[in-house]
Amino acid sequence: MQIIHYKIFITLLASLFTFLAEAQTYSFDGADKAATQVKPTDLYHTSTGYGYDMTTLAPVEVGKPFFFSVNVPDGNYRVTVTLGSKKQAGNTTVRAESRRLMVEHCVTKKGERKQVSFIVNKRNTLIGQNDRVRIKDREKTKLNWDDKLTIEINGDAPACSALKIEPANDVTTLWLCGNSTVVDQDYEPWASWGQMIPRWFDDQIAIANYAESGESASSFIAANRLKKIMSLAKRGDYLFVEFGHNDQKQKTPGSGAYYNFATNLKQFIDEAKAKGVTPIFVTPTQRRTFDANGKITESHGDYPDAMRWVAKREGVQVIELHDMTRTFFETLGVEGSKKALVHYDANSFPGQTTALADNTHFNPYGAYEVAKMMVEGMKELQLPFVHHIKDDFNGFDAARPDDFNTFHWNHSPFFEALKPDGN
Repeated sequence: MQIIHYKIFITLLASLFTFLAEAQTYSFDGADKAATQVKPTDLYHTSTGYGYDMTTLAPVEVGKPFFFSVNVPDGNYRVTVTLGSKKQAGNTTVRAESRRLMVEHCVTKKGERKQVSFIVNKRNTLIGQNDRVRIKDREKTKLNWDDKLTIEINGDAPACSALKIEPANDVTTLWLCGNSTVVDQDYEPWASWGQMIPRWFDDQIAIANYAESGESASSFIAANRLKKIMSLAKRGDYLFVEFGHNDQKQKTPGSGAYYNFATNLKQFIDEAKAKGVTPIFVTPTQRRTFDANGKITESHGDYPDAMRWVAKREGVQVIELHDMTRTFFETLGVEGSKKALVHYDANSFPGQTTALADNTHFNPYGAYEVAKMMVEGMKELQLPFVHHIKDDFNGFDAARPDDFNTFHWNHSPFFEALKPDGN
């Protein structure tokens, strides 16, 4: 990759510190005379509040993928990237925070510039002045939970000449609640639908993914994740709720699909409606568990039906990922379905000394396909915000998935063999 990205500029219009009561606007544009040019030696530091990140190398190596961070308060931000280079052609993918896909394979000719805008939700753990989300130890290094908004410029030939970040307080937010099949996975080769779905929406929709590996409906509430969401959600937003994988393993008194699980689901509904937020249930994704006839076995017990039962009783709409992922796996077949999950031979990634074989957690291809199922489900429910789905979404049929061989994903530089919590 021979892309020059030395002309990235930043305008500091106000203080960059997160204790400010209101978010500020930061502009990166080489044509702006007031802009401060970001040099290859400008690594991120709290004293400046911006810079190249996720590296200790200075100067940053020209022509390689890079991360750039800006210290901003919590909130939704409209990020506008100017992609392209006057030096040569580019092919750029943009991700944000913990590998959230925003822009996919943007092709630019030599000298061509394209501007693309999207919304990034940035957060930390603080709730009010005296309470916090109780995140897990493994989350404490996640880009999702720090004080920075981080952009990843990647691709076959990454070319980014300008970046602008500004508050976006007037957008509709889709809040995601769930487990490891939903969460923003930080490390290759793990991925989930929640981090892929931002790619399909324009800059009037924010995706705020509060899911975490290993969570059940009850632990999600106990960790104050729902409380944090409700402290920020506004009338007109949407709350998407997908649980079941980990709830079914609970064996304490009062547990069960139609007992503790149903009660917890009712709490999600009640708190959302009290804020003018629309709850939407999402039945859990299937596990790759085939019978002798090549059909998926039902491994979630009563939990999908319990979600449907609560939803019908409370007047909540449902997106059927349980059914769509069954069709998806069966269409790919017993062996082909491994291509959608974390099944890799040893040494497929640097430092991976043993094979990976996980029948629950998706890889980028699988997560990408499930995200398209979610978008299709939103369209089928005719949710009011679906006109903000990008024009290049051409619908999705789980019985006719995209060919794995045509899917192209530019790996982030970070790999982990450890499977996410939960199963």
